[in-house]
Amino acid sequence: MHTLPLFISGAEIAFIMFILVMVFGADKIPDIARGLGKGMKAVKNASNDIKSEIQKSAEKQGIDTDFTKDVRGEIDRVKEDIDEITGSVRRKP
Repeated sequence: MHTLPLFISGAEIAFIMFILVMVFGADKIPDIARGLGKGMKAVKNASNDIKSEIQKSAEKQGIDTDFTKDVRGEIDRVKEDIDEITGSVRRKP
């Protein structure tokens, strides 16, 4: 699985951290990070619960839930075609 790269350099991350420390203070940063982590975990758990409920409901009604594999396979095939076409043009890092 590919992830999108962040277009932020190390210097920019350091600058953002500096601003955060200046605004919130060093003692508040861990509390903020902990709260953000808990919030992200709650959203992830809620989305997983919704996904599992949808799958259970679809299975009860006899709906095929494997269509995502077909879609993902098609997306991968298109990615390979694009890589094949742009391979000689793409800039190597």
